[in-house]
Amino acid sequence: MEMKIYKDFDEIEFDERSVVTLGTFDGVHKGHKKIIEKLKSIANSEGLRPVLITIDPHPQVVLRSSARPKIQLLTSIKERIELFEKYGIEHLLIIPFSYEFSQIEPETFVKEFVAKKIGLKKILLGYDHFFGKNREGTFELLMKLSAEMGFSIEKVEPYEEDGIIISSTKIRHLLLEAGVAAANKYLGYPYMVRGKVVHGNGRGSGIGFPTANIRPPDIYKLLPGNGVYVVSTKIDGTQHYGMANIGLRPTITTDIKPTLEVNVFDFDGDLYGKSLSVYFHKFLREEKRFSSVEALVYQIEKDEMDCRDYIEEVFW
Repeated sequence: MEMKIYKDFDEIEFDERSVVTLGTFDGVHKGHKKIIEKLKSIANSEGLRPVLITIDPHPQVVLRSSARPKIQLLTSIKERIELFEKYGIEHLLIIPFSYEFSQIEPETFVKEFVAKKIGLKKILLGYDHFFGKNREGTFELLMKLSAEMGFSIEKVEPYEEDGIIISSTKIRHLLLEAGVAAANKYLGYPYMVRGKVVHGNGRGSGIGFPTANIRPPDIYKLLPGNGVYVVSTKIDGTQHYGMANIGLRPTITTDIKPTLEVNVFDFDGDLYGKSLSVYFHKFLREEKRFSSVEALVYQIEKDEMDCRDYIEEVFW
């Protein structure tokens, strides 16, 4: 069944026999997938319409004070939509999040929006999810409302792997601290950064390693921590592998903002203007300053050998 997407409560048809879950679902990781599978299971076993509610932009984008660091997100709304569809969501409501919306009391949200506009037979809630003004929408509040309004409620317990509770925050920290392998394990797929190939300064070509400079369209998209990675991408439908560098390139530039550049192995076509999805598979080493361009080239040659060895071992 093709997923139906609604951008407003008035777009979705009322159906009192609906099971609803809600959350930001950044990353749509294994813990989120557990909620999605439970939503589908309840819908099938109890004959209910499954509805997933999410929000865009992320609350911290709208409500963040200038004193707090900028939120870095695992997925854009477009990427979340793609993952929801992949995991079989049938009805997706994306609430346009605003300061005004954040001031709605949680009881009002359940009664006037979810119950009246969508329809509500059952709510499925993640163990750590809060909603409504000041995050006062709790499991306990829903229990009170369920008795009053006649719907049922079920809590999904945390998803654990390796003795660790999987969360978007945990995965963000792993990606920033060279833990891409563990992050991918907890996501359930390789972490991806998508962006347009833009013109750089040409210095990669100048030292024999031409790179595609990737500029993500979403300023809140998380770039993994600085360093060198094994990556893959598809170009015109064909799978390619390569190595990526994230960082300031201190040996050859005075950049102050990290960039993502990808050297695609065995490819010499023109990538400028193309949109590439870069998948991160393995962290190789931290970025560092070299004493000379010659020393840098020597290290890049070693990086390429390490990348190709890993690719041959894992993918071929």
